[in-house]
Amino acid sequence: MTSAKTPADEAEARAIQDELRRHVVLDEPGPPPGQGLVAGVDVAYDDARDLVAAAAVVLDAATLEVVAEATAVGHVSFPYVPGLLAFRELPTVLEALDALPVTPGLVVCDGYGLAHPRGFGLACHLGVVTGLPSMGVAKNPFTFTYEEPGARRSDASPLLAPDGAVAGRALRTQDGIKPVYVSVGHRISLDNACAHALALSPRFRIPETTRHADSLCRRALREAS
Repeated sequence: MTSAKTPADEAEARAIQDELRRHVVLDEPGPPPGQGLVAGVDVAYDDARDLVAAAAVVLDAATLEVVAEATAVGHVSFPYVPGLLAFRELPTVLEALDALPVTPGLVVCDGYGLAHPRGFGLACHLGVVTGLPSMGVAKNPFTFTYEEPGARRSDASPLLAPDGAVAGRALRTQDGIKPVYVSVGHRISLDNACAHALALSPRFRIPETTRHADSLCRRALREAS
């Protein structure tokens, strides 16, 4: 996989984003739901020790059984700047993905793709850098708005940017539970990304990919010496 360059400052980070955004592919449908291997990635921070832990967990999309998992722990290499969070997380996430013994057909990020203030969230950044189809499933709508979708599983409504453009979808993954917020990262359509989000969430609001990766990165952070 391609490594992620750590920018020297905020201006360089924005310039890198602007360059990489040009390479986002939006005209591919992506892999079919319920087939192949799907990875989830997530990170956890220990601010006191200036550490970040990343986990990559690969599931069999048909059974949702864990096929492979890997973690990486490193020092935070970029300060927190709204809209530039990927630069804090990506180096360690890529290290975890590189450590996997298999290559997933799709990566699901706990966060955003196009539904991002600069139109280039972690899922976009990760997808462009690795070349893998990628998508974001976030727990909150960030700076975007939506009308409440219907109460049943699979009900959805557009996630709207301040200018009214559709940036993703508020998707109900379980009856009567708060929706998640799905957006395209790279090489997948929004319809297909939502289908994957549903297929990966048979019992809970959050996709199994994220649930496994969240648990694993927290454990890796606790165990880091």
